[in-house]
Amino acid sequence: MIRVLLAEDQQLVRGALRALLELEEDITVVADVGRGDLVLAAAHEHAPDVAVMDIEMPGCDGIEAARALAAELPQVKAVILTTFGRPGFLRRAMEVGAQGFLVKDSPVAELAAAIRSVVAGERVIDRDLAAAALALGSSPLSAREADVLRAAADGATVADIAGRLFLSEGTVRNYLSNAIGKTGARTRVEAARVAADKGWL
Repeated sequence: MIRVLLAEDQQLVRGALRALLELEEDITVVADVGRGDLVLAAAHEHAPDVAVMDIEMPGCDGIEAARALAAELPQVKAVILTTFGRPGFLRRAMEVGAQGFLVKDSPVAELAAAIRSVVAGERVIDRDLAAAALALGSSPLSAREADVLRAAADGATVADIAGRLFLSEGTVRNYLSNAIGKTGARTRVEAARVAADKGWL
């Protein structure tokens, strides 16, 4: 039997996924959690073969949970299941070691097949997203520009961002100016939104 851990913050979706996967003869759901920061502990406790995780969850997102699994429990294969079919998310998920990336409107049979494939050592990626990720290329933002944009997303002032990131206000302005230029946005909040939509943050 393939042992699966589910991480999904919407209880109805999590319950439906569990029920549908349990119908597969060779798959059993050994645990489910509603927060990203509970994934690692649940994986240690229940020893799943595969962790199927949403991207957007409280605590930490599915990509960070996949990173933690790859570092501590590399034998647990991570499959990201998301509503957000953004190429940048796919690229980030692959960079942290996720073996699968599917959108939530995929049929359950496709998810079950993906689970079997990653257990067999293969990578499974939504075909349309893979094509879009190749077309988009990697993020043009430096790590620091991305940090500054994340801090700016809620409308924080330059002084607030500088204090939060231990940078001078002039340095923050430079990073913001570069990031705005690279995203083609008009304001820092718009630049943060564009970068988030592309999965660069």
